[in-house]
Amino acid sequence: MGPPLIAVLNGPNLNMLGLRQPAIYGRATMDDLEQVCIQAAERLDVAIDFRQTNGEGELISWVHECRGRARGIVINPGGYSHTSIALMDALMAVELPVIEVHISNIHRREEFRRHSYVSQAALGVICGLGVRGYALALTAMADTILDEDDR
Repeated sequence: MGPPLIAVLNGPNLNMLGLRQPAIYGRATMDDLEQVCIQAAERLDVAIDFRQTNGEGELISWVHECRGRARGIVINPGGYSHTSIALMDALMAVELPVIEVHISNIHRREEFRRHSYVSQAALGVICGLGVRGYALALTAMADTILDEDDR
């Protein structure tokens, strides 16, 4: 049996990293972000399935695919954080540990960004630390998986 699989799912507009509002989201591109995740996974001895979509339905389908396949989900739902009860329901339905990540600090932004439905399904939330937040989320998820295996 290989290393545990962690799904790293990214929602809308994250494909525009490095171009979209660099003062808020930084200059790292989606390729840079994927490299951060690959390096963290290698260090942690976990496998990742790194994906990005602009479609809510596709993101929900990917969450469903994780049940029975992945050990945990690291997700940056983008704007769906603040709007998608369906995504929250999907994350709850798969009964996997979830860590929510945001590149910017959503609590220092517009009022509507300060509420996340996805947080209702998450063990924890990492925000405001740029793409480094993903490495921290993967570390926390790897620790969570180890804790589950020790039970």
